[in-house]
Formats: sequence, structure tokens, C-alpha cells
Amino acid sequence: MLIDAHAHLNFNAYKKDVDEVIKRSLENNVWMINVGSQYETSKKAVEIAQKYEKGVYATIGLHPIHLNAGLVKIKLDKEEIAFNSREEEFNYEKYKELAKNEKVVAIGEIGLDYYYKLKTKRKLELFKENQREVLVNQLNLAKELNLPVIFHCRMAHDDLIQTLQQSNIPTVKGVIHCFTGTWEQAEDYMRMGFYLGFNGIIFKKIEGIDFEENIKNTPLNKILIETDCPYLTPLPAEALAKAGRNEPLFVKYVAEKIAEIKKLSFEEIAKITTKNAQELFKII
Repeated sequence: MLIDAHAHLNFNAYKKDVDEVIKRSLENNVWMINVGSQYETSKKAVEIAQKYEKGVYATIGLHPIHLNAGLVKIKLDKEEIAFNSREEEFNYEKYKELAKNEKVVAIGEIGLDYYYKLKTKRKLELFKENQREVLVNQLNLAKELNLPVIFHCRMAHDDLIQTLQQSNIPTVKGVIHCFTGTWEQAEDYMRMGFYLGFNGIIFKKIEGIDFEENIKNTPLNKILIETDCPYLTPLPAEALAKAGRNEPLFVKYVAEKIAEIKKLSFEEIAKITTKNAQELFKII
């Protein structure tokens, strides 16, 4: 058994065949957690999960790129959602009500994203301040509901670590999704009790990031495997995926790569990463 700890079958990319994709995964003993990125995709994740007795779960949260700050214009991602109204303000009570559903296993994906560049230093600081404020609000929601957190972090690991330390939030359990930091940053996260999530990005070459060394050094009991589908299709799966689209079934290629790097069996990687996900998200 495998658990894809970070999927997006709630996204528009699966509008026509989500049931078939889920059926294919479950028949191959692959469970999945569909992760929300804003209110509509969070709601959709819950609706999908409710259709299945087990094997399909949901998380709810507001991704930092969707914050309504009026400071940067984000292009519409048609794979994610089919309408233009993408920016929103975080409504604590609205998300709290949605999170009460029994199929919701975490708050996420939430965090910091500094990928987009702004024209002035003042605008950039406002952009970052807004993200940090909403992050802390969502961490408080996770604490109130006793739910773990799925963190998104792009080009902002030092700030995320500092925010977590200064906000006294390390007591929250969670995973750093799609970890792309340094080994020193990995150690900081693990000292705070977080897991590291690895997906198809580990097949890529990115300057300044040694995925193989990070995986080799990370204790197996601190690793979750994920796809981030429909994105980041693992290289061995590209020929199988329609138009390069990823899906939960392909998480097996991530497990195989980790097994190769750690010189362990696929079965051991599957067993321990599944146990890690079950314990973090309280699913059986």
C-alpha cells in the first residue's frame, strides 16, 4: 500500500475523469489526500472524499498565491480552477466550518511563496507581511481544531522557519510539501517535528538543491511521498501520463527513486512512508 500525501484531484485538470483516476488508484492500493488551495478547491476536495468510505481524504486551506493583496497579478492556472475569481481573503469561520467535516485530515496547503517579483521594496514587504499574517491565522485554526498542517514553501524557507519559531507554532504537526530547501533547512524543520514531502521534482536538476543528498540524509520515519498531481509528473511516468498529467498512481515511482537512493527495498519504503502518513493524518 502507498499513500499519496499531496494530490489535487479536486482541480479542473480532472474534471472529466476524476472517478476513473481514483478507481485506478484504489484498485492498485494507492490512497490519496486531496489538498485544497482556496475555498472552492477545498470544498471540492471534501465533496470528493465524502464519496468514498476510505482511501480518499481532504485538506482545506488558502494557498499564499491566492491571497487578495492587490499587489501582484497572478495568471489563471486552468489546470487548477476554471474561473477567473482566484484571489480571496482568508475567512477563519468559513474555513473552520468546512474543516469540521470528518474527511478533512489537515489544514493546507498554506505557507509562503516569494516566487513573484514586485516593483518596489515596500510592495514586496507588504506582500510578504500579508502572507505571514494569513499563515499564522491558518496555523491558529489548525491548533484550534487539532489538525496537522501541509506547508507550501517556495523561495521562502528561511522566512517560514523564522515565522514558525517566532509565532511559537512548532507544536503544530505537519509536513513541508515538495521540500526544495537545503539540508540545514531540512534539519531545522525536523527539529520542529515536521515531516519532509518528496515528489516528482526529485527527478529534476535545480541549481542549489541536492535532492539525492537530502533524501539520503533524511531519516525514513520523517519522509512522506506525494505526487502534487496534476503537476510534477515523475520522469518514468511521463510516457504514461496523458499530456504529461500526473496522478496518484504514479507515486510509486517516487517511492522507487527513494528506495534506490537509500539502498532499501521498495516494500520497506512503502511500509514506512504509509505508516508516517497514517500517523500524521490519523487515517487507517
